[in-house]
Amino acid sequence: MPPTLLLADPDTAKDVLTFVGRAGRAGDGGVRLQASRGVLALTTAVLSPQTLFDQTPTILAMRIVHADPELECDLVVDSLSPADTPERLMLPDTGLSPSWAGVSPPRQGWTVEASLEASVVAQRAQWGISAVARGAGTGSGEEAVRALRAAIWGEPDDDLGGLPRGVAFAADAMGFISGEEQVGVSRAGRWSRLAFRRGHVLARGPVASGLTGVRATGTRA
Repeated sequence: MPPTLLLADPDTAKDVLTFVGRAGRAGDGGVRLQASRGVLALTTAVLSPQTLFDQTPTILAMRIVHADPELECDLVVDSLSPADTPERLMLPDTGLSPSWAGVSPPRQGWTVEASLEASVVAQRAQWGISAVARGAGTGSGEEAVRALRAAIWGEPDDDLGGLPRGVAFAADAMGFISGEEQVGVSRAGRWSRLAFRRGHVLARGPVASGLTGVRATGTRA
């Protein structure tokens, strides 16, 4: 029998499948599964740079659920499927190793600095989606579309407290926005986190740009 994840109950298993399904549509880097002491953290990169000079910000979506206390794992998969019992999910035969999985947000040291209306986050997501659709005309190449998405989703948005607009896209794409809600905004080093009732959106920034200065070498005259 293939390896399985044992969750707390059937509803939690359905919740995990929903997250994995949304992650597959929103991004292309799989879902990281980190389980320990009865807690399973699911993380996916809704947005992340794909090349050295790609200015797309790193935007992660995270959801935390209850799991079997004996479950211990840390792997990235592209899918999960129902098993023979409703609280179990089957793992695929192979895992993934996307570059974003090597960039982990801190677990401690978060300070709440502000809050946002969930409705504002939803509005900025829809604005960005429309802007991408308008800018990506018929016949646009993949590189041009990626550059457009990086510009729109990576731009700091005043309505979001200066956070990159991609946090709104991630919240919308992962189904975290549900009705009226005050969304807490926390920071820890280079990371920012939006805490929704349904999950968390994390942004790493600012995006580094440019090249470092050239250091002189050799013997001075």
